[in-house]
Order: sequence, then structure tokens, then C-alpha cells
Amino acid sequence: MNRPCFVIMAGLPGTGKSTLARTLAARLDGVVLDKDLVRAALFGEKWTEYSREQDDLCVDLLLQAGAYLAGKQDPPGFIFIDGRTFSMRYQIERVDAFATNSGCRTKLIHLTCSDETARQRLAQDHVAKNRDFALYLKVKQSFETIDYPHITLNSDDGLRETLLAQGLHYLRGE
Repeated sequence: MNRPCFVIMAGLPGTGKSTLARTLAARLDGVVLDKDLVRAALFGEKWTEYSREQDDLCVDLLLQAGAYLAGKQDPPGFIFIDGRTFSMRYQIERVDAFATNSGCRTKLIHLTCSDETARQRLAQDHVAKNRDFALYLKVKQSFETIDYPHITLNSDDGLRETLLAQGLHYLRGE
């Protein structure tokens, strides 16, 4: 049985992680597991905290769903873990360890863009109501260096074909 690759979508809020994940998943045999959507479905507005504890819980649920999919007779080729900045090493290590223990590979895509591009994107409505430019600046200030093997893509020009080609090339290992 083929084992899927868990893809960690890292980057500051508004850098285009979700848009790229959905597009890559559609072009590959992939599925996107989105922390923000899971949290909204589980807790609604009243119980949503935007805390590290609630984020960790939701990511753990995504990983359990990923393991379920990985165990299917015909699993997806790629499981995108989205909705978190992965700005701290422990967050990346947690997904990588889980994937490894499930017999799966892990790849990481780090999305970047200019502050102005992020500011414009963050002005749009989003399921995560705490997602604004102040959060972007706060996370940017404490974003830990990514020591894990990865590709960094700049999304200032949106989802142009060259950006998609770079992501596809990286994920396919070409």
C-alpha cells in the first residue's frame, strides 16, 4: 500500500498557505485538513479561544484524520496540514513525528509575502476571526527559524503558474 506524504503548510497569516494547499491538493491526489475549519465546526463562536491549547487539540485531530486516511486501501497521495503558521519548532516536530510513526513522509512548504501583501489579504473575511495584521506582526516577531528541510515560496504575485510548478516539483521530488 502506498503511504501518503504529510505536507506542512508554514508561514505567517495571509501568506497564501490555504490557497496554495487547496490548489496543490486539486492537482495532486491530495486532501487538505484545515485547523481553522475544524475549530469552527467543533467550538463555534462561543467556545473558540484562539489559544495554543485549542490549536494543538485541533491539529491533533487533523493528524488523527490523516492517519485514518493513510490507512485506507487507496489513500490520498498527499495530506496537507493547513490553518496553522507552524512558527514554532515543536509544531513542525509534532507533525513530522506523527507522520513518521504512521509510516509516512513529511514535506514542508514555507510561504512568504511582503507585509503589504499580507495586510491586504488579511483585510478579507476569514473563518478565523483573530486573523488580522496585528496577529501577523506578533507571529512575525516570534517566528522561529525553520530547521526542517523545506522549500520557501513567495506568494506576492498570487498563485501564478511558476509558484504552482515549484510546489508541484518539490512535492513530487522531481
